[in-house]
Amino acid sequence: MKNKGLMATVALIFIVLIGVFAYQAGKSSNQTQSDKKVVEEVKTVGILQFVSHPALDAIREGIEDALKEAGYEEGKNLKIEFQNGQADQSKLATMSEQLVNKDSDILVGIATPAAQALANTTKELPIVLGAVTDPVGANLVADVNEPGGNITGVSDKAPADEQIKLGTELLPDAKTVGILYSSTEDNSKYQVEEATKAAEKLGLEVKTYPIPSTNEITQTVQVMSDLVDFIYIPLDNTIANAMPTVVGEANKKKVPIITSVDTMVEQGGLGTIGIDQYTIGKETGKMVADILNGANPAATPIYTFKEGEIILNKKQADFLGIDIPEEMLKQAKIVGGDAE
Repeated sequence: MKNKGLMATVALIFIVLIGVFAYQAGKSSNQTQSDKKVVEEVKTVGILQFVSHPALDAIREGIEDALKEAGYEEGKNLKIEFQNGQADQSKLATMSEQLVNKDSDILVGIATPAAQALANTTKELPIVLGAVTDPVGANLVADVNEPGGNITGVSDKAPADEQIKLGTELLPDAKTVGILYSSTEDNSKYQVEEATKAAEKLGLEVKTYPIPSTNEITQTVQVMSDLVDFIYIPLDNTIANAMPTVVGEANKKKVPIITSVDTMVEQGGLGTIGIDQYTIGKETGKMVADILNGANPAATPIYTFKEGEIILNKKQADFLGIDIPEEMLKQAKIVGGDAE
């Protein structure tokens, strides 16, 4: 009887252990399936870029890299729907509607005109601004600290006063600065005002040269090259898209160009103080990932960089016969760009 009782007890323990094992195995399997579902859930990011040029292309690259670092990888759990307006304002509204109709979970506007087109298309889908100089002035958000709607993002606001000051430090004999910009871009007008005030405070005469399209760039640069000591280019997509033309014409008279972004310096500008465009893209991508993970755009402040770095084109300086102060060279990031 004792043996039978012992055997019954052992059998009971064995049955309990099997039940516990089966429960744990099932629980583990369910957890694995749940985790797998999270990993494989595909998010769609709609990106609208105003035009192709090195600055905006670098921003888009930074966005995609930041998303990958955050765990969103195209072909696995991320689908990117990309549209490029190629500087054609009339296409932006249609492209915005297409991105909304593709069931995007979030939209990204690279440059002010693209962001404005997206904002005019939807008030529900979250929108992240990639490189918008003045989000409030562009009527995209109510306040940079409390956007309050479906839009937030990253400002590429450059320190125009520091950039003009850099021009005077590199060109101490300069008396006149010519500002070249597009008359159709709100972001440019905002920075032109800041640059004008800064230049006048430094005792420079300011001549402004607004252009309605790239068709007028060659003739405009030819004219201003005879009238100014250096050219200043604000954050302007139209001019950035035609930077090789600007540099080519300015180099004929050896007129230096102070720019607002690093990519323009690489293309033949003399220098700038600013944030590299890839870094702007990385910050934009981080914000996109945060919103995909549940962050509320209405309560997410606009990201603004606190300071920039000196970026110089040494080859261009040599071509122009400009001696860069040794102390400035030590602090600066030197970029390429062959002088013509």
